[in-house]
Amino acid sequence: MTAEELKKRTKLFAINVIHFTRLLPQNDEGFVIKKQMIRSATSVAANYRAVCRARSSAEFISKIGIVEEESDETGFWLELIVEGGILNSDVVADLLDESNQLTAIFAASRKTAKQKNGKY
Repeated sequence: MTAEELKKRTKLFAINVIHFTRLLPQNDEGFVIKKQMIRSATSVAANYRAVCRARSSAEFISKIGIVEEESDETGFWLELIVEGGILNSDVVADLLDESNQLTAIFAASRKTAKQKNGKY
């Protein structure tokens, strides 16, 4: 997958999360989770764009680590929605799968960059 394809994929992920959060209940728990999920999912897309502009290997490793963390955090909120009984797992499944795939991609990228940079 090219950097441009991954930029599009992360942006689509953020958009899908924004749309998904409209399904959350209009109460305190829904509001908190919605805010956190939108923040973390949009951070995946925004920070991946920053990764693509990294000026050094160290900067790339640092920024890709942030993207990995934010993608994983989005997955956490999705798991919490299901395990907390807020929404059914069928509604969450596709987004959770995408979050897990993106987290794995970014973790592998960070690991490879560290190995190439002699920091692993």
